[in-house]
Formats: sequence, C-alpha cells, structure tokens
Amino acid sequence: MSVFDVPAGDLIEAIAKDMERKFKVEQPEFVLFVKTGCSRERAPQQKNWYYMRLASLLYRVFKEGPIGVGSLRTYYGSKKNRGVRRHKFRKASGKIIRTGLQQLEELGLIRKDKKGRVITPKGQSYLAKKANELRKKLLSEGKLMIALPEEEKPKAQAKGKKAGEKQPEKETKKETKKETKGAKSKRGKRA
Repeated sequence: MSVFDVPAGDLIEAIAKDMERKFKVEQPEFVLFVKTGCSRERAPQQKNWYYMRLASLLYRVFKEGPIGVGSLRTYYGSKKNRGVRRHKFRKASGKIIRTGLQQLEELGLIRKDKKGRVITPKGQSYLAKKANELRKKLLSEGKLMIALPEEEKPKAQAKGKKAGEKQPEKETKKETKKETKGAKSKRGKRA
C-alpha cells in the first residue's frame, strides 16, 4: 500500500486534522493576519489553513525530498494581478514555509539534509499508516475503486455465448470464393 494510492487532497485533509488534534501543533501568532504571499490580495479565509499548509509541506517533502525553502516558495507561489499590466509570477511567503518546516522537524517527521529537508522513517511510516486508514475509509464509503491485478480479473467471454458452448468454425477461403462466384453468375442470368 503506497501513499500515492489514495487521493492527495483527502490525505492532506486527514493529516491536517491530525496536526491540529493529535500532534497539537500551535499556530504562530501571525497566522490570523498574514497573507500567504505578495501575490494574494487577502489573508486566507479558512480557519485551519495553517494546518493544511503543514500537511501539504509534509506531503511535498515526502514526494520530492530533499527539497529546500526556495523550491517550496516557487511551488506555493502564484500570479500577481497588477491591474492593467500583465500578471507576473511571485513566490509565496518564505516565513510561513520555514516556520512550518521547523515545526515538522520538532515533531520528528522531517529532518535537515545537505541539500534541503528529507522525510524521516517516522514520517514515512506515519504517512503510510494514514494512507492505509484513508484507503479503508474510502473503500467502505464506495468513493475509491481499486483496479484488480491481471490474475484476479474475470476472463472475458464471447458475446451471447456461455462458457461451455463451442464457437462456430471459421469458413475457409475456398468456400467463400465458391459462394461469391455463384452469386455473380446468378446476377448475370437475372439481368
């Protein structure tokens, strides 16, 4: 069972709930007022947006690791509306990302490496366990369909035939040629 077998959005939501309730991560004071980047016009409206960002950071480090703050700023960045001028890409806020990564390090889910942050074995096992729980939940609700391996797929049957019946033999080329010659000669006689 892999982390990639479940929808990423659902997994990030489940991790965000854990960050808030299970790990009891405290939001920094600036979270109530800050924008997530200079390209944004307002602060986020979601109350748990910071926990969603933490969960997303954990997933990004797992997926792309080793990864640094600069790459994450680019990933979370967006285009700035500059009025009548063309939109221009701007990176996201580095303080939010840096603070989130530091909190994930304190939890022991990620660690610093020479080229950036990487996921720890504890972080990998947590993600795998959470993905497995989510997979079971989605399967019970009928929201996730699993592709069966080739061995378990039922064998395709011919249309309208039962498994025990024989299929008719194919005609040989000689028989079909005789039938077409007879048809041509009959047509000629009728005209």
